[in-house]
Amino acid sequence: MCRFPELSAIALLVVVCAFVVLPADAAGSSDGVGHFGHGTPASPEAIAGWDIDVRPDGLGLPAGSGSVADGETLYEAQCAECHGSFGEGVGRYPVLAGGMDSLTHERPERTVGSFWPYTSTLFDYIRRAMPYTRPESLSADETYAVTAYVLYLNDLADADFVLDQNTLPALHLPNEKNFTPDVRPDVRNRRCMRNCRDPATIHILSEVAGMQSDAAADTTVGSPDTHPGKGTYDTFCGICHKVGVGGAPIVGDPAQWRDRIAAGFDAMLDKALNGVSSPAGVMPPKGGFTQLTDEQVADALRYMVGESR
Repeated sequence: MCRFPELSAIALLVVVCAFVVLPADAAGSSDGVGHFGHGTPASPEAIAGWDIDVRPDGLGLPAGSGSVADGETLYEAQCAECHGSFGEGVGRYPVLAGGMDSLTHERPERTVGSFWPYTSTLFDYIRRAMPYTRPESLSADETYAVTAYVLYLNDLADADFVLDQNTLPALHLPNEKNFTPDVRPDVRNRRCMRNCRDPATIHILSEVAGMQSDAAADTTVGSPDTHPGKGTYDTFCGICHKVGVGGAPIVGDPAQWRDRIAAGFDAMLDKALNGVSSPAGVMPPKGGFTQLTDEQVADALRYMVGESR
């Protein structure tokens, strides 16, 4: 069974779910089955924006190229602060290189060289999600270059190697043959549209923090008796600021907040809203929870400052 799904499959699922186009005659019927009047047909331009997946055989790769030398410069500027200059990982950020022949050990090191199945997975992930604070900001040439350098760090490419549409699918990772297709059949379930269970009888036993829309819209989130920013902090900000993930200053540690507080609330709020990338740490805009309003972020910051003086 393959336990490492390709991003191409995930991307296809996103496209299908995001752009369902129903025929004109699929009007709503009296039994509630059919088109409900939501959404619009997907334009070719809209589909092209999502359809950037890459297959292991190279289908979907953009035109361009990048060398190991160019990739080293880009990697040091935009990747090393999280992944280390040699792919060793910093703090809790993923290790990218090493770990060869460790998969049978009690504590295996799952890196690009030791575990990943395809070079296309590496290219696709960098293209979509990196750098952490500015995903999808790299050009095709830059993505090829960074991918080439990560392969070089894993001793899978020479120092003069150039990656492009032809050389990428020809380069196979060491662990590729240890992945096998999932042979389980697809299952098609019909959605219940008649005699459905009364929603009032369904009880939610647990929720994933931060994933409920009503929580994101509530400026207090927690009890009304608490500071207006405490609920937002507990639900979203505390993920990093309780333990210091990615260099985040720990709430309740005055030494870590002293210089930040001295810089002024407006300076801190600007970084909280727009993100920050520095030797001291990395944080995406609004901590990655872009559904939060500016006022929610400001309230949470006031709470953190008050707890850290």
